[in-house]
Amino acid sequence: MTTQEKTSFVYVTYIVSTPDKVFEAITKPDVARRYWGHENVSDWNPGSTWEHVQAHGERAVKVIGKVVETAPPSRLVITWADPSEAANPASYSRVTFDIDEYDNMVRLTVTHDELEAGGGMAKGISKGWPIVLSSLKSFLETGRPIDVFAKPKTA
Repeated sequence: MTTQEKTSFVYVTYIVSTPDKVFEAITKPDVARRYWGHENVSDWNPGSTWEHVQAHGERAVKVIGKVVETAPPSRLVITWADPSEAANPASYSRVTFDIDEYDNMVRLTVTHDELEAGGGMAKGISKGWPIVLSSLKSFLETGRPIDVFAKPKTA
């Protein structure tokens, strides 16, 4: 039996907002929909399930997991997996949102770890988190999200 190498992805951003508003933006479906195009649906109690639901169209569940830890408005830890891999415990990774007051703003640190090194999820989130968190920052600071589904322009 071989052990799969694990990797992690960390993204830090500073947002002119409050910890409460950042936590709410992550956990309230109606807010997440506006900057992410998906809703994070749960009661956010430790042990509860959560679903990342497409906000438009077929409303497909794109990611599933469990709430590991919640300490509003400063910390949220969830597991993260593709719904097609729900039965495979090894397919789950972990996302930690640390929300710290920093003068008149918030430092948001998102750590996505326990990822299979070189795997599809690791590759996908390394592109996904920066645009989603940039959209969150733009939305909270200006009221306008960015297009998280935008594609690079070809040369």
